Amino acid sequence: MSSDLGTLLRPVRTPLVIAGALQVVSALAGLVPFLAIAELGRILLGGSGDPWSAVIWAIGGLLTRLITIAVANAVTHIADAELQHDIRTRIARHLARVPLGWFTERSSGEIKKAAQDDVGAMHHLVGHAVNDLVAAVVTPIAALGYLFWVDWRLTLLILAVLPLFLGSYAVLMRGYPEKMTQYTAALTRINTAVVEFVQGIAVVKTFGQARKAHGRFRTAADDFAVFFGAWATSMTRVEAFASALISPAVMLLVSLGGGVWFVSAGWLAPADVLPFVLLGVGLTGPVLALGFGANSLRQARAAAERVAGLLAVEPLPVSARPAAPADNRIVFAGVGFSYDGRVDVLTDIDVVLEPGTVTALVGPSGSGKSTLAALVPRFFDVTSGTITVGGADVRDIAPADLYRQVGFVFQDVRLLRASLHDNIALARPGAGADEVIAAATAARIHDRILELPDGYDTVVGEGAHLSGGEAQRVSIARAVLADAPILVLDEATAFADPESEAAIQDALSGLIAGRTLLVIAHRLHTIAGADQILVLDGGRIAEQGTHETLLAAGGRYASLWNASSMEVAR
Repeated sequence: MSSDLGTLLRPVRTPLVIAGALQVVSALAGLVPFLAIAELGRILLGGSGDPWSAVIWAIGGLLTRLITIAVANAVTHIADAELQHDIRTRIARHLARVPLGWFTERSSGEIKKAAQDDVGAMHHLVGHAVNDLVAAVVTPIAALGYLFWVDWRLTLLILAVLPLFLGSYAVLMRGYPEKMTQYTAALTRINTAVVEFVQGIAVVKTFGQARKAHGRFRTAADDFAVFFGAWATSMTRVEAFASALISPAVMLLVSLGGGVWFVSAGWLAPADVLPFVLLGVGLTGPVLALGFGANSLRQARAAAERVAGLLAVEPLPVSARPAAPADNRIVFAGVGFSYDGRVDVLTDIDVVLEPGTVTALVGPSGSGKSTLAALVPRFFDVTSGTITVGGADVRDIAPADLYRQVGFVFQDVRLLRASLHDNIALARPGAGADEVIAAATAARIHDRILELPDGYDTVVGEGAHLSGGEAQRVSIARAVLADAPILVLDEATAFADPESEAAIQDALSGLIAGRTLLVIAHRLHTIAGADQILVLDGGRIAEQGTHETLLAAGGRYASLWNASSMEVAR
């Protein structure tokens, strides 16, 4: 058992030991009726003894088995429920402490698979596999011990089929780890495609891309079907042969054939064949269960490794002595950043954002604009240099204090499947209805909310189906309610239609008043009045100044402005 799996199972180790002990008793008790029947057979064939005693032993063994197996299953299923709750709680708490930028590098399908599917995949291990494996080991060992005591020669004859079965099973499992890795990757692609398709269904339909989005899901599903079909086909013949070798019919044939041979040779009494017929056939179930249990264990181990990998993500370091910002002044001093530690995305960024001013970031795609903006709310930590807010390094500010100081509105809006009131109040859960309405009014979304079936109580995705611009205004209402003195805007109007863009701009104009603003500009005409404009190119500040001075310089900004003006003219 891997260390990852052992670590995850530590909270339920005691219940599993108790269940395993109960299962040992259950497995031994399960053999008693067979032994009692064999003894009854001897008595009825002329042997001495009380037949009712054998009957009582059979009933007692059966009742003991039923009671112990019921209690063992109850213990493991309660332990499984507690473990799943514990792991999911740990995942939720841990994800709350990892850098926010970590989420942008991973698909929601990947995270969902680890937090939901992989935790669920461990159910069989805790709820069933321990009991099944104990029974699969104890039952045949005890049965074989008894059969060896009756006649070791016939016992060895029955065991002769096991090497053939184990050899076939080894061939069946050859390359299994690699296939399971491919299987997991294929399922992850399907999960990702489904989640992305469902989350973006309104957008892809609006822009006529439903068929293309559905095609990505269909391709992932088809690839999985082709892979799994080929894998299953290659395993079917070997599995059928291995299962046939140890099937009840084959074991019965070996037991009866060997018994007739031994009785004819005078090596065994006829009554002594009965235990081999009863227990020999019963050996097949535990052995097959052992194979299936081992398969479940491998799947659980792989799932545990993925869950452990999620829990191993480095949390955002928190200073033992948090610092408090003195004001809203932001200073980038020699800032450099790299995602992989090899290629620099930002290099030598030196700039000051004075309180109450607007700083705009412009530049070609991939120039580092979004990365620079994400460093202020500490989605990532700088690789070199420092970023200070009010004289305090952002790494020394407590995360909760930093998020109260820095608000952000991004182009990729995410609304919870909750009421619109709760979506807006996410910034301040204790906010009253009047405060939420005031924020929505300032964000120019109040009237639209009142048109919905249940107003502010309408649940997003059920009674509320908002356009991209409307969803963006809900996110702006969040920022209004948060009332953070510093605001980061990442192309908030990039994909809005002209009407929505106007409404968003009106909402933003009220939001940014008196705040320190860092905005990534998609449409340059929206930032012409900025106090300073930073032109990024290749992760460096290529130009810096106001709209007028940069146009007069005739450099990169002037080229971008001319190109933007031509697009608007079209």
